[in-house]
Amino acid sequence: MKEREKLSSRLGFILLSAGCAIGLGNVWRFPYITGQYGGAAFVLLYLVFLVALGLPIMAMEFSVGRASRKSVATSFRELEPKGTKWHIFGYFGMVGNYLLMMFYTTIAGWMLAYFVKMIRGEFITSVGGEIVAKSVKEVGAIFEQMTANPGVMVFWMVVVVAISFGICALGVQKGVEKVSKVMMSSLLVILIVLAIRAVTLPGAGAGLSFYLMPDFSKMMENGVLEVVSAAMGQAFFTLSIGIGSMAIFGSYIGKERTLLGESSNILILDTAVALLSGLIIFPACFSFGVQPDSGPKLVFVTLPNIFNSMPGGTVWGALFFVFMSFAALTTVIAVFENILSFAMDLWGWSRKKAVLVNMILIPILSLPCVFGFNWWAGFQPLGAGMNIMDIEDFIVSNNLLPLGSLVYLFFCVTRYGWGWDNFMLEVNTGKGLKFPRWIRKYVTYVLPVIVLFLFAQGYITKFFG
Repeated sequence: MKEREKLSSRLGFILLSAGCAIGLGNVWRFPYITGQYGGAAFVLLYLVFLVALGLPIMAMEFSVGRASRKSVATSFRELEPKGTKWHIFGYFGMVGNYLLMMFYTTIAGWMLAYFVKMIRGEFITSVGGEIVAKSVKEVGAIFEQMTANPGVMVFWMVVVVAISFGICALGVQKGVEKVSKVMMSSLLVILIVLAIRAVTLPGAGAGLSFYLMPDFSKMMENGVLEVVSAAMGQAFFTLSIGIGSMAIFGSYIGKERTLLGESSNILILDTAVALLSGLIIFPACFSFGVQPDSGPKLVFVTLPNIFNSMPGGTVWGALFFVFMSFAALTTVIAVFENILSFAMDLWGWSRKKAVLVNMILIPILSLPCVFGFNWWAGFQPLGAGMNIMDIEDFIVSNNLLPLGSLVYLFFCVTRYGWGWDNFMLEVNTGKGLKFPRWIRKYVTYVLPVIVLFLFAQGYITKFFG
């Protein structure tokens, strides 16, 4: 049997796993949902739930990956008690990863397209010989024109797929790990530079105060339960746990370090990116008199307008969309590596064959999402306002992630699965932070109830407001 590929360093594992977790949810969703729910008070709740919900399940997913040395396609088959059917979940995990890429590649394509548009000066115009930023309405029209053109959408989606699979084709160490290290390091540097620029804008202090000074009266205005639910949901979904997209990297590392310690490092990086994103967006919004709770259009409509209103705005805007592109591409590359491992683990395919097949398959599977913004825009079977991308996102985020997390939970804590003792032995092997035994009742009885609450809340929010 061919020896399994390994990551060359601990740093590579941390940056690669963080790259998978750090995606557009950190940069796109976190700032606007923070703005919607009152700033710093929401951030405090988010941090608490990140540790209480995300950290234990991430450690469990890594443990299953490292103990089995397999992807989600076959990891449960390797560890399950004889005669049990836990391995069936592997197919749901595979479906989840494919579904995620069926819409995420399109969004990543938008980021690359906006970087090019920013460089080309499409968001600025000349008025009386003076260069000024286009209006929010004009920038919004640019986004609508892009999404209404299926040819443009397909082009940028295919560019993302080609770049990402090209990197994965080079192998774990020479491709995925090496490029992710460069992208993640660059992402962090760009993020810090942009944050420094944003906090030095005139009037940025009001944005910093909103973001960093807790105001619990805002929580009361929205309703405590709604704010708590939103904080729980953001903390849980930002890490992309539950479909095996993290477990694959556990299968590539040695046993020198404990997995709770490594999970903590990844969580810290993921949180740092989200918090630094807020340091860019809130000071910029307050400086230019823009509402920070303007929803997803914040990134594609509001921010290009803000950047182009700054001195040197083309440079700052281009840097921002390079950062956004790296955040998206690191996630795509990580999930593509997981998708390739399905075929290699399950059917014994070579990496080259898996890449060639999926380079054709992924773009075809991504077409419904692309067409959902133009030719098939009227297809909304789950209600008005829910296009094909929304449906795909709902299936992954509100169904497969929470239910998959429950599978990992029960597999690791019950005697009907891998079992608590086996899990504890694996998660605590090596140097570093140990998974405490006293937490067993919490992860067995309390955490599953919270995850089920989030599952139910997703349906209530989506269909009943």
